[in-house]
Amino acid sequence: MKAAGALGAMAPVLIPSHVWAKKTPPSDRLTMGFIGVGKQNRYLLGKFLARETQVVAVCDVDTTRRDSAKKIVEDFYAQKAPGGYKGCDAYEDFRELLARKDIDGVCIASPDHWHAIHVVMAAKAKKDIYCEKPLSLTIPEARAMVKAVRKHDRVLQTGSMQRSSPEFYKACMLVRNGRIGKIQQVIVDVGTSSQWCDLPEETMEPGLDWNFWLGPAPSRPYNSILSPRGIPKGFPDWRKYREYSGGGMTDWGAHHFDIAQWGLGMDDSGPIQIVPPEDPKAWTGVRFIYASGTQVIHGKSGGVLFVGTEGQILVNRGKFKITPEGLDKEPIPESGVQLYKSTDHYQDFLDCVKTRKRPIADVEIGCRSVSVCHLGNIAYWYRRTLNWDPAKERFIGDAEANTWLPRAHRAPWNKDLS
Repeated sequence: MKAAGALGAMAPVLIPSHVWAKKTPPSDRLTMGFIGVGKQNRYLLGKFLARETQVVAVCDVDTTRRDSAKKIVEDFYAQKAPGGYKGCDAYEDFRELLARKDIDGVCIASPDHWHAIHVVMAAKAKKDIYCEKPLSLTIPEARAMVKAVRKHDRVLQTGSMQRSSPEFYKACMLVRNGRIGKIQQVIVDVGTSSQWCDLPEETMEPGLDWNFWLGPAPSRPYNSILSPRGIPKGFPDWRKYREYSGGGMTDWGAHHFDIAQWGLGMDDSGPIQIVPPEDPKAWTGVRFIYASGTQVIHGKSGGVLFVGTEGQILVNRGKFKITPEGLDKEPIPESGVQLYKSTDHYQDFLDCVKTRKRPIADVEIGCRSVSVCHLGNIAYWYRRTLNWDPAKERFIGDAEANTWLPRAHRAPWNKDLS
């Protein structure tokens, strides 16, 4: 264990005033540890501190981020504990955090190339898991995560939190109940694919375990674009590079393709054919063809556009538009399709930890949605039509394409994820 000292000024984590009135004693709260405390997990830290949890540990390979997160937690609890509070430990190695028997759940927001290892090992350690999207770096990794979570009877909430937003719930309820007729196509507006990393070497200041940051990814020299030092003000650009992520296709795709999957009722399946654009230089236009004949298209739409035989629905964050107007006026009858409803993605996770039910963005859902994104990237990278078996999660009649699905992990992280 590596205890952390206080830092200077940092961005505050804003906690609603009603939290201070909570009567639940720390001993009755879900104890949590946070793995990878960059910008996103600092946000999530605030979300979970504001609920009936007790944060007891944080972990990061960067000293500055690690110490900062520890101070955020201790400052929060110190406001309710006169004389100070020193109850949050800080670790460089996530395995030390997972070894603690007093931790019930973990929140994982490490770079994408680490997600599978963190989740599988957390499941084996009997921790419930909130894992940021996109769930994995590859399709086989996502399936290994599902197997581990199921084998060890864990709860996992994927951070595709649009499922807990009212506009997306409304859109998918209307689509699933036939309000715009039979769905012909869905146009999903997200960013482009990632590329191999070609960044030059930079001198690194002390305080970051660069080899540990790389982990299962190939060894390469440090560059600050991948892991900027200090407290992050924005999201680092490791997302642009194939060694660590799938670019905008997986980053935003894990939100918007996830909604397409939900609206089509494909949470346990996926497309059967993936067709790249005719222009070999185009980075939009890939088409996902489903067994129903519906096509999901990566293109400009302003969000997720469902196009049916009787109308259209465009949905994005804070935006809902149905054409023609009025198709959403009649309520959905009780006999109609009823979707899981959550109004708070983080509370839904905590509630499911207590009830042992599967949350709104269960691990299987996260796996299936990110697999669509990965399939799109593979079509862009290799520029050929691919026939896909969503049950076996293999390409049909294409042995070479099946070699593109996994990625080798660098030692010592190259052990079987089963």
